[in-house]
Amino acid sequence: MKRLVVAGIGILIVASLLGPGIVWFSPAAQDAVMRRVIASNMGSYDAVLDEDALHVVLCGTGSPMPDPERTQACAIVYAGGKVFLVDSGIGGWDRLARFQLPVGGLGGILITHFHSDHISGIPDIALNSWAAGRREAFALYGPPGVERIAQGLDIAYSLDDGYRIAHHGPEFFAEEGANYLPVVVDVPDRDTSVTVFDEDGVKITAFRVSHEPVDPAYGYRVDYKGRSVVFSGDTKKDSNVARFGAGADVLIHEALATHMVGMLEEGLEHRGDRRAKVMHDIPDYHATPVDAAAVANEAGVKLLVYTHIVPRLPNALAERVFLRGVSSVRGSGVTLGYDGLYLELPAGSDRIVEHDLR
Repeated sequence: MKRLVVAGIGILIVASLLGPGIVWFSPAAQDAVMRRVIASNMGSYDAVLDEDALHVVLCGTGSPMPDPERTQACAIVYAGGKVFLVDSGIGGWDRLARFQLPVGGLGGILITHFHSDHISGIPDIALNSWAAGRREAFALYGPPGVERIAQGLDIAYSLDDGYRIAHHGPEFFAEEGANYLPVVVDVPDRDTSVTVFDEDGVKITAFRVSHEPVDPAYGYRVDYKGRSVVFSGDTKKDSNVARFGAGADVLIHEALATHMVGMLEEGLEHRGDRRAKVMHDIPDYHATPVDAAAVANEAGVKLLVYTHIVPRLPNALAERVFLRGVSSVRGSGVTLGYDGLYLELPAGSDRIVEHDLR
């Protein structure tokens, strides 16, 4: 018996040593492995399509500053069979694909404002949702000026669109799907919210926030089956976020740590780098983590999630410095957002279920 056990162990050891060698030198074995890998990456995370909940996934929690862990501003909302993005910075599509999130039914993008890190990823989203089956013009909801964005994208990508239609055929790439449809959301003043979309129980409203000299800049609120999520967009501390976010389940709020950005300014000045001025200027139109916590308290939301994180947070110590002072303002119901955070808000409940799609 002992000899059999030893022999069995020996066979396993030899197999484990020979296995990689066989794959390395055998095209048939290589193809078999590649098919397995492809199959494991070709699924779709359809849990977000459950119509008995409001679903939100953060597909970009970074800023214009380079960050290997965070892509630029991007979130996706699934509710009642409707799908909307909130902003679309560079890298958003990479995250959506990595998390295997469905985009074929994408109804459009809710643009908070026109800074590059909120719109630079639109072409990738448009192309891939078009390939996934979207046949209508891609709707861009946003402040006045969104018409220029749509026109510019139409011009910039018209050659590319024509090549793809010619190659794959109009039956696959519907010609209308190549176009951008600007939907101007005109919020007349700070005391007014405007309904952007209201269909099948999904209601989306827009309101003004403070991001001067960017004007107007919007936040958005999504309500579905008694659950709600509010997106601040880019803003300094603003009572409007609390006013129009009152009673929401989740507030997804931007945050910039002024003291950390000040250290970056000092470092750049020491090097003689003219970008120190950028670090000097940006704190006046962003909210600090403590500011956002105070707004969340005023709104009475259950969960505050930080996004548009400035600066980069490469380790736990940096995260601790970023959140300094928050616990004294808001002792619980705070999450540091990350690419792949999925919040599930079941209907008929007050639960907020957090999933990690990374």
